Order: sequence, then C-alpha cells, then structure tokens
Amino acid sequence: MFAVIELGGQQWKVSPGTRLALNRLPYEEGTVFTLDKALLIEKDGQTQIGTPYVPAAVQVKVEKHFRGPKVIVFKKKRRKGYKRKRGHRQEMTLVTIQSL
Repeated sequence: MFAVIELGGQQWKVSPGTRLALNRLPYEEGTVFTLDKALLIEKDGQTQIGTPYVPAAVQVKVEKHFRGPKVIVFKKKRRKGYKRKRGHRQEMTLVTIQSL
C-alpha cells in the first residue's frame, strides 16, 4: 500500500511509517493533520490515478522542526579582487506518515 502525495511543493511516494524531511511547514510539533488529496493511490492491488487528484485521507504527524546542513555560497571573479562568502541553513520539518 502506497500513495504519491504533494507536500511542501514536492511530490513524495509514501507508505505508512515513512519519515520525510521537508521544507518548513506551518504546523506545531506534535500536530497531526490530514491531506485530503493524493496524486496516486495503490491499495489492495487496486491503483487509482488522479486527474490531477484522488480523494484520500493521509494522516501526517509533525515530529520536529530543525535546521538542515550548512551550505556555503562562494562567489569569485578572477583577477578583479571580488570574493563573497555566505552561509545558509534551510529551515526544515520532519514528518511521519501515520496512515493512508
């Protein structure tokens, strides 16, 4: 049993128990919310493909918010004396799929 859902601006293939690290979602830690639309659902050998969505009930639990790994952005133009170094850490959310 699995589904393809759209969450955080990206598409994910999920099944119960799947953990995803997404861009920050506007929910508090410990919150359980329901996605009512899926792009594809495979359940008991039956596959439903949406045009573009299939009505579904996917339970998602927000585990925690955290910051991703540091990314260094370095710009340089040779022979011009131009160098810029910046760092960035993306705000992220860890979620668990509870049921489909």
